[in-house]
Amino acid sequence: MTRYIRYAAVFCALLLAALLVNAARVQVVQSGSYDDNPANRRPTIARYGQPRGDILVDGRPVTGSKDTGEQLRYERTYTDGPLYAPVTGFASQVYGTTLLEHTEDGVLAGTDPLLTAFPLLNDLTRGRAAGGDVVTTLNRAAQRAAYAGLAGRKGAVAAIEPATGRILALVSAPSYDPSLLSGNGRSVERAWARLNADPDKPMLNRAVRQTYPPGSTFKVVTAAAALDAGVVTDLDAPTDSPDPYRLPGTTTSLTNEGEGCADAPLRDAFMWSCNTVFAKLGVRVGAEAMVATAQSFGFNDTGVRIPFSVAQSTFDTSVDKAQLALSSIGQYNTRATPLQMAMVAAAVANGGQLRAPYLVERTTRANGATVGAAGSRPARQVMYPSTAYRLRELMTDVVREGTGTNAAIPGAVVGGKTGTAQHGLGNSGTPYAWFVSWAKGAGDVEPSVAVAVVVEDAAADRGEISGGGDAAPIARAVMEAVLRS
Repeated sequence: MTRYIRYAAVFCALLLAALLVNAARVQVVQSGSYDDNPANRRPTIARYGQPRGDILVDGRPVTGSKDTGEQLRYERTYTDGPLYAPVTGFASQVYGTTLLEHTEDGVLAGTDPLLTAFPLLNDLTRGRAAGGDVVTTLNRAAQRAAYAGLAGRKGAVAAIEPATGRILALVSAPSYDPSLLSGNGRSVERAWARLNADPDKPMLNRAVRQTYPPGSTFKVVTAAAALDAGVVTDLDAPTDSPDPYRLPGTTTSLTNEGEGCADAPLRDAFMWSCNTVFAKLGVRVGAEAMVATAQSFGFNDTGVRIPFSVAQSTFDTSVDKAQLALSSIGQYNTRATPLQMAMVAAAVANGGQLRAPYLVERTTRANGATVGAAGSRPARQVMYPSTAYRLRELMTDVVREGTGTNAAIPGAVVGGKTGTAQHGLGNSGTPYAWFVSWAKGAGDVEPSVAVAVVVEDAAADRGEISGGGDAAPIARAVMEAVLRS
């Protein structure tokens, strides 16, 4: 009998060992495949089992978390959702995350190892730190001014602090409320379908994900190229520019909206936005130098992130002289995001140096301790300082007595450039109204804000659409908000 008991004990020990080996195989070797299995709801339940960290503007949260009491316990909430949607994006239990909610998900969800002092212990216990916070660079007053200025019209606004690259405002209109997508019920599915079917595309981030022909605002880049290359040395000397100007190698003549552009000096041509002068200047500068200057400002860069990705702004690198002429006045294949054109204005305001734009100032733990800080990135010199100085002079003339007088701010020095960009088959579409600018307050040593505004549906009367009339007042309101703060 004793022998059989011993056999049974050995057999049971073998079974126990096999059980332990199998448990180790499942829990250690195959844990990854089980974690990633779509049928495993534990990670999803854990993800929404605690409040999400917040996104902050001027020290105050614009997001929150709501306890639903359901299995997926916490849903995302948004304060002034449509105002900040181009920055926050959405965090949905069904459709995932976008924009800052996506790029900073590790911090906000509490999964970033930097949020805990003992990350290995959390790995063993499957614990999760409390969600951290994301502190943005936004200026609340500037953001509100931009949103109110668009007043529901299609368009976008981007504002940058030239000396640092901090993004002060990022607005897209029309917008949407991200909280409509936070949960997992049928209402979320209906909201998703409705937003995606809307012809006005409220979920399109026009400030960073949509490119437009920049029109005459691109003449800032062309003027920089001409001054850097020495094609123009005197702002007040005649430019030998016929009106109309026949595009090289074609029978097509380029004209101007107004008169007085024939042989106009660069100062007058810039002030009154003479197409003929800048088209010929672009040809004289040459394709190689024009491409180099455009790329130094950020055109054709596929790697711009703020930290979420930005659509590539383009300046065609393979053009004939006629195409180069049109490209040099912001037409043909030249396209830019509003953020890119704000970068152009910022480079002029910052003495020819361009700081890469960024949106996240720092990330913190729930107790406020800093986890990571961005800070200003290295600057690159995109033009000679002397060129930037002369461009600031030209842009100031535009606001003082040219097409941009609607952007003037009492007591401040403001520089700007208007633009009206044609688009559509045969230029049949409603022109886009553009304005790029910068402002320096009375007590400031250097300009403290650079802005780009584009309005897609500027006015019902095509003949009355202008960057100075439709976009400049919005830029002025944003700049005033920054200068006051």
